[in-house]
Amino acid sequence: QVQLVESGGGLVQPGGSLRLSCAASESIFSIYGMGWYRQAPGKQRELVARTTSGGSRIYSDSVKGRFTISRGNNKSTMYLQMNSLKPEDTAVYYCNIYPPYNYWGQGTQVTVSS
Repeated sequence: QVQLVESGGGLVQPGGSLRLSCAASESIFSIYGMGWYRQAPGKQRELVARTTSGGSRIYSDSVKGRFTISRGNNKSTMYLQMNSLKPEDTAVYYCNIYPPYNYWGQGTQVTVSS
């Protein structure tokens, strides 16, 4: 199966920025739509950003205007640029295709706190 490895998380103050990276073991992001998901403590995993086969980018209302999903040139990496972070963005972030495989990487922790 394709391996998915997320990185770039950390502790950031409200209003700050982080850039998450996702490395896949195969060039899947040229074939499938991309997706970033997150799971906060005690909550279900949710989709925050994805791309469509036509190249459009779709964001959840909670991150629209602050997050940007993009793909790397090598088609096996993708990114999530997160700006104007809020405490409610605190979660473990996961990358996957969209719709997702039935398995997940280890995720990367994002904590927004002063």
